[in-house]
Amino acid sequence: MNVDLFYITEQPEEIVPQFNDVFDLSEASGKGELFSSSDELKFLLERGESEFLLVQIKRNKATLFENAAKRFAKIARNAKANFVYSDFFEKEKDSFIKHPLINYQLGSVRDDFDFGSFVLLERKVIEKYFGKTKNSASPEFSALYDLRLFLSRNGKILRIPEPLYFIEPSNKRKSGEEIFDYVKREFIAVQKEREKVFTEHLKQIGAYILPEKKKVKFEIEKFPVTASVIIPVKNRASTIADAVKSALSQKTNFNFNVIVVNNHSSDGTGAVLETLAKENEKLIHIIPKEKHLGIGGCWNLAINDERCGAFASQLDSDDLYSSENVLQKIVDKFLETGAAAVVGSYVTTDFDLNEIPPGVVKHEEWSDENGANNALRINGFGAPRAFYTEIIRKIGFPDVSYGEDYSAMLALTREYPLARIYEPLYYARRWKGNSDADLPLERKNEFNFYKDFLRSAEIEARIHLNNE
Repeated sequence: MNVDLFYITEQPEEIVPQFNDVFDLSEASGKGELFSSSDELKFLLERGESEFLLVQIKRNKATLFENAAKRFAKIARNAKANFVYSDFFEKEKDSFIKHPLINYQLGSVRDDFDFGSFVLLERKVIEKYFGKTKNSASPEFSALYDLRLFLSRNGKILRIPEPLYFIEPSNKRKSGEEIFDYVKREFIAVQKEREKVFTEHLKQIGAYILPEKKKVKFEIEKFPVTASVIIPVKNRASTIADAVKSALSQKTNFNFNVIVVNNHSSDGTGAVLETLAKENEKLIHIIPKEKHLGIGGCWNLAINDERCGAFASQLDSDDLYSSENVLQKIVDKFLETGAAAVVGSYVTTDFDLNEIPPGVVKHEEWSDENGANNALRINGFGAPRAFYTEIIRKIGFPDVSYGEDYSAMLALTREYPLARIYEPLYYARRWKGNSDADLPLERKNEFNFYKDFLRSAEIEARIHLNNE
């Protein structure tokens, strides 16, 4: 069959004879991520001699099915793919629960893309990778990430939508906990290296964006007020009053208002807003005519309202500004920098504002020099986000309820400067009511695939921009 197996868990006796040769990775790969260093990748070439290498890339108990090697190799040959992964089962007691993955696309460039536990690699493309990179610095943490970006430029990455093995899960963390992994302090060196790897990838495919961008000339006098706080909401009767009061309490040397788009709440949110609107004329309560809008659609409605200010600042309906000076700091940053958007930093808290891990999130992966490029690799820009209204009206938001802000920010930073405020301006309250607190697998896959699509579209747009 011309396939070698590299694995870290014992395989059943009937599985091993499928392979030309079998190698134990447990002693060759340290204790961290598998194949994080170039030396570990070279281990595959030094030991394996077959056309294909079936490699376990996660440290979990994973068992191949009897036909797995044959199926992997057949698909790879027929499709002329050099990096193949498959769905799998999760074994819980005597049950096998299917775990589908998602298809790889141009924008699947984040380093946490889930390939499962086994991938099939064509041996000659690993040789080609080391031949092309022999004069480059060897990655210490990102060799597998670098390899698959290389393969995406020089071959085909393909998913088999069939379960070809099963695992016994060990990671039971909720999605709301996993989303903060990449901002942890202990991963700073890893993230810096992966930024370099990814930036080189963008240069290779013609999607790299130069840092120089013209400052925006603001025409504040065209707007009824200097700033608006935008709060989309649906069924947050228990939190909306806190959010609105946080916005209304801002102390500024300019006029502002608060625009709440109540997306047909049915839990009493509307009554809370009506009461607050009677008490403060700065509060504008909008109910859309349409009943199909997502968060992005609510944002479009707010920023295109004639009462919207020159700068539109985000506030989620279950979060709070950290002080009464946040809006002033945001507008001052706009005027100081001439940026089209300003993004602050936030503190993760529980519902009662007690700080919880990871604490202060500054998104330090952003830099003036390379932030617009590195933003394509990560899952978000941070909060609170604020926009110069004239520009964000031109860009707009996709009418969805996940990734709408990420889409708009990617498009904006393609052509306009972004300014950052690295002090905490925002309390991001984590509680069971968060939309990403504990996502089922199908929803998590849907969200990840959509953000990869947004990256794909943005990478294409940047390639076209560079070719003009």
